[in-house]
Amino acid sequence: MAKPSVQFLGAAGTVTGSKHLIRHAGRQVMLDCGMFQGTKSIRERNWSALPFDPHQLDAIVLSHAHIDHTGHLPLVVRHGYRGPVYCTSGTADLLNCLLRDAAYLQEEQAERANRYGYSKHQPALPLYTMEDAEEALKLLQPRPYKTTLQVAPGFQVRFRRTGHILGSASVDVKLQARKATRLVFSGDVGRWDRPILRDPVPIKKADYLILESTYGNRLHPEDAAEGLAAIIRKAADRGGPVIIPAFAVGRTQEIVWRLRMLEDEKRIPVLPVYIDSPMAIDVTQIYLDHPEDHDLDMKALRDAGTNPLHSQRFTIARTVEASKQISELNGPFVVISASGMATGGRILHHLKRWVSEKRATVLLCGFQAYGTRGRRLLEGAEEIRIHGQDLPVKATIDKLNGLSAHADQAELLRWSGEIGKPPRNTFLVHGEPEVCTEFATVLQNRKWNATVAEDGATVELR
Repeated sequence: MAKPSVQFLGAAGTVTGSKHLIRHAGRQVMLDCGMFQGTKSIRERNWSALPFDPHQLDAIVLSHAHIDHTGHLPLVVRHGYRGPVYCTSGTADLLNCLLRDAAYLQEEQAERANRYGYSKHQPALPLYTMEDAEEALKLLQPRPYKTTLQVAPGFQVRFRRTGHILGSASVDVKLQARKATRLVFSGDVGRWDRPILRDPVPIKKADYLILESTYGNRLHPEDAAEGLAAIIRKAADRGGPVIIPAFAVGRTQEIVWRLRMLEDEKRIPVLPVYIDSPMAIDVTQIYLDHPEDHDLDMKALRDAGTNPLHSQRFTIARTVEASKQISELNGPFVVISASGMATGGRILHHLKRWVSEKRATVLLCGFQAYGTRGRRLLEGAEEIRIHGQDLPVKATIDKLNGLSAHADQAELLRWSGEIGKPPRNTFLVHGEPEVCTEFATVLQNRKWNATVAEDGATVELR
């Protein structure tokens, strides 16, 4: 019988496109099913032929709901997959928003390209449709943390909380044979002592470890609160808005939490805060609906009858009309809108309105991948293209560190360091090549076998 193996079909040599295919006992199980994001050359991989046969998959297991870990599900379903998709309850609820939104954006981008004629393809087509997303959602099989699942013959799986976003989990896979092998996939590891979510739960044993390394070569600042307070105070003095591109899942909720906290502590003026993202609005309610993931502070505020995810002057803009009204405002205010890297969504309309105004502030508060508008703004671009129009950048571009939901190097070492005996090998994924290489050296200096995963490579698990 062939030895079990894992093949890296995404997030190897890049941060996005998470897909790790396990073969064992004649069966195939995919860990994550993510979309590629970032530069054009990386995004174009979404349109390449699938490097596996969806009909041969017995199950898909998801670590969490972010699109770079789940966004290919509708595409795989379009190509014939009809098996179960296992995830936590929080992940399933988030995916009901995220996959529909991803499909909507695909259809919208194709429609816009056809309307304005800027696509090389005639007609431009979406990568997948809303119908594909709906079919994918029917396959979700939510399961609790710490429960043993038989996802396919010879495959036992357990989810353990990682505190990255709501529902995020590491995936502990026991490959059953005469002598079982334990392969653990970290998913995205979160951080300790953060707002809203409970801390990551480390693992105690792994024969092989697939470990994310997004921030494997750096340390985060200890606290973002004072940095955020200073930016808000300066923006209020300038009399202009603070435009915050923010991921709808996790980042928006933490920013609102921190604004509320700073208001309560009277460290910032109380400004109007607008959430201009239907998905972020829905996700915020999902966060409130999952107390199993809440930390003690979140629970205490809820028990006291306080909404922890509202600031004092809080407005949601669900409709297009409400979004347009925000663009007509003049005084100091805060608008939080998706997408977090300014690659699409309503944030583009706010940037188009304000990026050339000196009194405005654009606040980048998360990882900005190569090739995105957010990255170009971060690197000091003097001009930015939005909806086919080149706009001079005159607004203040600020970067807020310390809000990352990803573990930094010390936290990754803390999480993996709980393993009693070093794994036979640790495969580093979900990081830029130089980051993975540097982190591999750190692990090797601790007497661990650590390898940077190679895109497309298959590794036998002895």
